[in-house]
Amino acid sequence: MLLSVERISVYYGAVEALREVSLQVDEGQMVGVLGANGAGKTTLLKAISGLVPVKGGTIVFQGKELTGIPPHEIALMGVTHVPEGRGIFPTLTVEENLNLGAYGRPKDEVARAKERVFALFPVLQERRRQLAGTLSGGEQQMLALGRGLMRNPRVMLLDEPSLGLAPILVEEVFKTIRGINREQGVTILLVEQNARKALNLVEYGYVLETGRIVIEGPAEELRADERVRAAYLGGRAIRGR
Repeated sequence: MLLSVERISVYYGAVEALREVSLQVDEGQMVGVLGANGAGKTTLLKAISGLVPVKGGTIVFQGKELTGIPPHEIALMGVTHVPEGRGIFPTLTVEENLNLGAYGRPKDEVARAKERVFALFPVLQERRRQLAGTLSGGEQQMLALGRGLMRNPRVMLLDEPSLGLAPILVEEVFKTIRGINREQGVTILLVEQNARKALNLVEYGYVLETGRIVIEGPAEELRADERVRAAYLGGRAIRGR
């Protein structure tokens, strides 16, 4: 088991954002967390990456307890968090953003990592000296993914990568995520409101509602589950691909 979350709870003041949430992610797997706005999806990823404290429960990565470890140390362990809204630095160039993603790595490793990113996203190489804030929404999402890959992660935590993108760009981004998993061997934990797209991508899914896991199972089963269909898929089952 690469990543194990066991019965964690998170509070914002007196408000309980997560209640005894548990999930598991195996090496090389793609796992999705689905749910509406305010369900606690972003909070879950922040808890794993150390950005918010947990109250009770455990988070274990590669056999090591993460609870209480600072976010930068968790990142150095191989957990990369690509936040909602992309989190790029708009006044820095594409290349400068990528370099920040590899901060602290030896120069030769940074160069090799950048070559891999440019091979995956040729448009970033073409625009390496362009300010990140002038890129299109889809290109900015590619930059966010590329920056996350610069540290050669074991697992990527992806928060709403399709947010704000046109449908054709959503297809491109999800195709890229599939390639990151299958061709580069990076484990993916995907948080996504677009349940239809997510369940065509991941192998296993969890449905989060008001801070609690209410349904879980293989993606194929969730696509056919009447509760998931009614709440997230417009009442119709969808086929995998």
